[in-house]
Amino acid sequence: MMQRTLALSVFFALGSIPAQAALKPGADAPTFDTQASLGGKVFDFNLADALKTGPVVLYFYPAAFTKGCTLEAHDFAAHIDDYKKLGATVIGVSGDGIEKLQKFSVSECRNKFPVASDADHKISKSYDATLGAGPLTFSDRTSYVIAPSGKVVYAYRSLDPSEHVANTLAALEQLRSH
Repeated sequence: MMQRTLALSVFFALGSIPAQAALKPGADAPTFDTQASLGGKVFDFNLADALKTGPVVLYFYPAAFTKGCTLEAHDFAAHIDDYKKLGATVIGVSGDGIEKLQKFSVSECRNKFPVASDADHKISKSYDATLGAGPLTFSDRTSYVIAPSGKVVYAYRSLDPSEHVANTLAALEQLRSH
């Protein structure tokens, strides 16, 4: 546990260093099924099904209840009506177990949007959104906007949580205008 805490501290200390997301606009978004929680209730989330109703904002974050992840969840929750006006679904993904995410979906996500479990990191690896390796693997703070066609239209990676919401909303506005 101490190694995991130290690793998280190092990752978050690097939070102001922006980097490019690995999946570029135009790439096919890998589809997935996983357990998610919205308002503490567990359900099966399927990306392909979500895309049938409009674009999806898929954001990866390192760990529930950490400072940056809590700030980011609050920001997404505060702007959920803006996402809905643009016809978008928001879902957060981390390596946390579903039990932890049930609590996070209520308190930090404020019952506004679901968060999904990627405990084996298969989803984050398919999106090239990982930090570390082995038992010290975490989801990297990476946000994608995926068009209903299944194509990535926007990707942004930065451990700093402050721009993910503004950037994904701007990308959705641009998608809407085209």
